[in-house]
Amino acid sequence: HEPADDSPAGRAWRAAALIELVVRKYAPLPASSLTYLVRLLGYGAPHLSAQTQAALRIAREELASCSIDGTTWFWPADENPASRRHAPDDAVRLLAPFDPVVWDRRRFELLWGWTYKFEAYTPVPKRQFGYYALPMLWHDRVIGWANFGSSPEGRLKPVFGYADKRPRDAEFRAALDDELQRMTLFLAGR
Repeated sequence: HEPADDSPAGRAWRAAALIELVVRKYAPLPASSLTYLVRLLGYGAPHLSAQTQAALRIAREELASCSIDGTTWFWPADENPASRRHAPDDAVRLLAPFDPVVWDRRRFELLWGWTYKFEAYTPVPKRQFGYYALPMLWHDRVIGWANFGSSPEGRLKPVFGYADKRPRDAEFRAALDDELQRMTLFLAGR
């Protein structure tokens, strides 16, 4: 129940609601990322800055959490990470550099075991991944990235990189072909 006024209770409720929104969008969150996102709320809701700090202290006690290799992770208390809802599918997905799975580079490295960099503003000779590398999600892993150009005939021309090694099985190839077809249709405006 939302207090509709600007009372202390109303402000505390709105601060807690903002933190809940952030956690539902970006979970699982390492503790440092949760703190960072709450600090960013100060730009969008500076009038709630004291309340968001108090709500963060409460959230850290009420959110579900666990510690893995010295990092504390948080997620909504009513969410079950082992739920079928979170089971990976067989599709390959090319993610935007600012996708919720990708944007937090610290969390990305903790989850996937390699460092991704957005290099659109990096001088060409210093690029490792390419101009606009799209991280490649397959099953429950981000295994590499793709960059796209076009051939003189206007065909999509992908270039792939892999964090470890390229999967060689037919299942991966079929899933990648499906994603490339979706990308072709998207770029053609269909």
